[in-house]
Amino acid sequence: MNTQHTDDVGSYIAEAYSATWHVTGLPEDVARRPIRSVGVIGAGTMGGGIAMNFASAGIPVTIVETTQEALDRGLSVVRGNYQRSADKGRFSQAEVEARMARFDGRLTMDALANCDLIIEAVFEDMELKRRIFTDLDRLAKPGAILATNTSALDIDEIAAMTKRPADVIGLHFFSPANVMKLLEIVRAKHTSDDVVATCMALARDIDKIASLVGVCPGFVGNRIHFARKKQAYKLLYKGVMPWEADAALTKFGFKMGLFRASDLAGLDIGWQKGAVTEYPVRDALCELGRRGQKTGAGFYDYDDARNAVPSELAAKVIRDVTGAEPSGIGEGEILETLIFPMINEAVKILEENKAQRASDIDVIWLNGYGWPADKGGPMYYADAVGAAAVLDRMEALGAEDAEFEAAETLRRLAKDGGRFVDLDFGGLKV
Repeated sequence: MNTQHTDDVGSYIAEAYSATWHVTGLPEDVARRPIRSVGVIGAGTMGGGIAMNFASAGIPVTIVETTQEALDRGLSVVRGNYQRSADKGRFSQAEVEARMARFDGRLTMDALANCDLIIEAVFEDMELKRRIFTDLDRLAKPGAILATNTSALDIDEIAAMTKRPADVIGLHFFSPANVMKLLEIVRAKHTSDDVVATCMALARDIDKIASLVGVCPGFVGNRIHFARKKQAYKLLYKGVMPWEADAALTKFGFKMGLFRASDLAGLDIGWQKGAVTEYPVRDALCELGRRGQKTGAGFYDYDDARNAVPSELAAKVIRDVTGAEPSGIGEGEILETLIFPMINEAVKILEENKAQRASDIDVIWLNGYGWPADKGGPMYYADAVGAAAVLDRMEALGAEDAEFEAAETLRRLAKDGGRFVDLDFGGLKV
């Protein structure tokens, strides 16, 4: 990618969007597999949203659930989404019916036998996904692309359940899948060139912005998010309250802070009563029934209009769990503690060849995680603040936790100069 004009953030973003579609090393003449029908396993929020992308693009969708009740509920949500768009004048009532007519709801996976692409969209449980792909290997027709929507699990392990790992790929949609533009296309160890080419082209057909990434925990977007999340929870142990951390992020330009976003998603995602996780504060809040906006309370209290208000009870829970006193840590240090580990993790991802190029990381964060456009993305912003400043903070955080040790390339940039957006380790390797 030409980064000559990166002083102009708008030009940089435009070039980044253009570059993300280019798959390094993929022959231009590779044949694409025809996708005339799609199967989706799971009619929940994610499965229904994924299916809508294809139905909206004119592609018939077979959607499978385990019970009639779950299937009816899922299709009802889909219809409701289309109806709201029609009510706003985005398309006609006839178009609502045309799109719904492209759905075929079924209760057994055998109904997917003739689909050209099958996307698994069940919850994040490796054993469940392994069983599903064992079944798909048995029933899917030869040449069908088998995709998983996992947001973090090892796709190579999932693909190993089949005798056709070349047909397996990750299609990581972002929620709500019928709205969010980003699609992380995850190339596994054995994924064939034609499957990659087909999925990149299909992303355009369904009006997504695609980025090809490699297999690692969390892939690119969530791996960077996990680094920020861990530091956010560490700040609680230093006496920083959730609303202080969130205020720093919203002032930076995010529309919502991390803790408020957690409340919105639901604090009980991945948690069940009595569970002890790596986030004891979250566990304690959930045990009290404070499971986020849906229960009227989480890190924040919520009024009837769902406005967030800092919670004295949550503050007490945090103090009881962490034993921390008010910190006096300033907004600038809070922001560096949340943002600079993202940059460091992004550099490690590039070093490991799990992203094609630095600008792809910016595309992912601009379109999937609400990174403020005027700051261009984590890599673009890293060049604005400079490698030396990032390294200083990472050396302090790395001394506290070896997981956050500064990347070797970060040290090199701080010593020898160079730009983050120009980092090139030879593209994606599996």
